[in-house]
Amino acid sequence: MLRPDSPRLLLLLPTVTYRTVAFIEAARRLGVAVTVASERPSTFERANPAGLVTFDFADPAHAAEQARAFARTHLVHGVVAVDDDTAVVAAAIAEELGLRGNPVAAARAARDKHRQRQLLAAAGVAVPRFELLPTAADPERAARGASYPCVLKPSCLSASRGVIRADTPAEFVAAFERIKRILEQAAPASRSLLVEEFVPGREVAVEGLVSKGALQVFAIFDKPDPLDGPFFEETIYVTPSRLARTAQQEIAACAQAAVTALGLREGPIHAEVRHNHRGAWLIELAARPIGGRCSGALRFDTRETGKGKGETLSLEEIIIRHALDMPIPTLEREAQASGVMMIPVPGPGVLRDVRGVNAAGAVPLIESVEITAHPGQTLVPWPEGSRYLGFIFARGETSEAVEAALRAAHASLEFLLEAAD
Repeated sequence: MLRPDSPRLLLLLPTVTYRTVAFIEAARRLGVAVTVASERPSTFERANPAGLVTFDFADPAHAAEQARAFARTHLVHGVVAVDDDTAVVAAAIAEELGLRGNPVAAARAARDKHRQRQLLAAAGVAVPRFELLPTAADPERAARGASYPCVLKPSCLSASRGVIRADTPAEFVAAFERIKRILEQAAPASRSLLVEEFVPGREVAVEGLVSKGALQVFAIFDKPDPLDGPFFEETIYVTPSRLARTAQQEIAACAQAAVTALGLREGPIHAEVRHNHRGAWLIELAARPIGGRCSGALRFDTRETGKGKGETLSLEEIIIRHALDMPIPTLEREAQASGVMMIPVPGPGVLRDVRGVNAAGAVPLIESVEITAHPGQTLVPWPEGSRYLGFIFARGETSEAVEAALRAAHASLEFLLEAAD
């Protein structure tokens, strides 16, 4: 039951997102009033005007005006974005209403891969050599001037969609044309793509929270499956990292340098960093939390050593507490190792059934197997696709044991597909 003086959170949730349940449940546990803003009107909006609103996510300035109008009748204490597209909107709303958030320019820079690269390079952050190419460019001419291996990627998409490695001029041309087709379907307003030096080495994901410009790293996730191309679909995240302490320190310092260079001030970040003999390299940094349902791999334990059992907090609870300037009992991740497998798409086709879910869930250390794809859904592999079949979560004493459990659970699953029409 909410108290009359409960703080109100404005939660920016696109209509197609995995994040709704986790954030709503976190707000419920905290006793926070939630107003969900989406880009499409809900049929229940009239019946619940304080709980459901429609904002223009395509125009952050307009969305900020809409938030201002809403706040005249419903006081808003904080705003949270759950993905790349709403991060800029959240920054505009925070600026308009005087709430905790990032400068709009910083949020835009985090969203635009080319602008991000420019700022990071200017600040001396280690990033791949890069070039922006218009989609109208002659790919054969560009291929002749490229260094190999290289990576071509859209400047605006996420989840490794459209990211392709090229080792030869012929592969460069094929990748260019393929990304151009992806952009025509997914982001028709985009007129450019990035060509980057391929950085070898181990890739990790960094999850953290920025407060007053300082980054608190929650976890460094190992990605044990090599991400060397030609496509870059992610599979397993496991923490704590098995990299050497010095390597982890370099990775954390690289992420902090990127936060500073972009001008991010408040809120969650998710970064992709590569590490090799030359140090840490910033591949991507987003001003939002980890995607999909992967946040389930993170729990924060308030228990003090020798003082009994404390409560466990979710990542979403910490993000909400931060946005509302509420006390945060802990920023320390639980002691157990944990991991998540983003279940890869086995191939193109229409999903008819998934077998072996119970067997996968019975594998020791597995906490849950969540199939998010549904029968009849057309599956699209990377690089055109961007949605996984589901998620497998595990916890155990060591990262090695967690990784083994995730692989064993995945091996228990069978996916029945039929050709799409």
